[in-house]
Amino acid sequence: MKSFAVAAAAALGLIAPVQAGLRFGCSSLTIQRADPVVEPGKVSAHLHHIVGGNAFNLTMEGDVGSRGTCTTCEMAEDFSNYWTAVLYFKHPTNGTYHRVPVKANAALASGTTGGMTIYYTQFDFNKDNVKQRPIKAFPPGFRMTVGSPTTSTLAQAKSHVGLRYNCLTTLINRGAEMVDFPTKPCPAGIFAVHHFPACWDGKNLDSPDHQSHMYNTITRDGFTDAPACPASHPVRMPQVTYETVWDTTQFNSMWKESADGKQPFVWSFEGSSGYGTHADYMFGWKGDSLQRAMDKDNCFYDGCGSIQKQQMTVANKCTVKDYVRENIDGCKFSCQPS
Repeated sequence: MKSFAVAAAAALGLIAPVQAGLRFGCSSLTIQRADPVVEPGKVSAHLHHIVGGNAFNLTMEGDVGSRGTCTTCEMAEDFSNYWTAVLYFKHPTNGTYHRVPVKANAALASGTTGGMTIYYTQFDFNKDNVKQRPIKAFPPGFRMTVGSPTTSTLAQAKSHVGLRYNCLTTLINRGAEMVDFPTKPCPAGIFAVHHFPACWDGKNLDSPDHQSHMYNTITRDGFTDAPACPASHPVRMPQVTYETVWDTTQFNSMWKESADGKQPFVWSFEGSSGYGTHADYMFGWKGDSLQRAMDKDNCFYDGCGSIQKQQMTVANKCTVKDYVRENIDGCKFSCQPS
């Protein structure tokens, strides 16, 4: 996968600017057991790391973008919500847990706090076909998920194209891509990426499994140009991707305490590996702002010439209610994952 290396190098002026899509940061909005897509109206079974707009709550229906009044994203017109499970360190000796913090990716706007890197790409990073094959922005009320916490085998995990990990040497040097958690301490943290499918059935804003209304034609690298959409899912939409940097460095010295040498990280839903990585998306762009961006070319870092940006000092003031009221930070090696 070339996404991070290419994007970061371009931002640092090491190569010519890439094209065809948006890349921007969203600071962390909240960390709590809430999942209005899979478990609406109730406390979620496990903890989630959430970024984006302040319309986020336990039950979300309709036009999220019209209800948002602030967002933790650099793109000021993006009130969407993006979330994944939370990573924990499981102490190899006493079995207790500690939440792993998130740190900002490279080449994001100054002041981005934790959070995620968000992509909306039309095709890939090296060509611009937008006039040959139009991209339709998501409609209000749209939502989807990728992956599943019940994924338990290597074969199943491999089938989730674009749900991968990297063991970071630095924020620029990601190293090899892998299906499971790294098996050795990572000098700069664990990098998790979640690619969503880009073909829509053109009718349903959601589906019972939150995935069937979408179709993935990519079979290899999540940042490559996806093959044509099938007749069952004929509408090409933006390729949405999340990147999260989990700062595991404070736990690196503790790996040696494990008698069996196993890696010590688990997702908040526990599991025996990283196979169950998954993510949720709730569309919430204001008006036609995303469509305007997808109609542009040469727009990877500049907001596609039409999207209003905000300073991250403003974005970082955006908050939401703590619906569950759990203490997720005030302990060390004594908190079970929620």
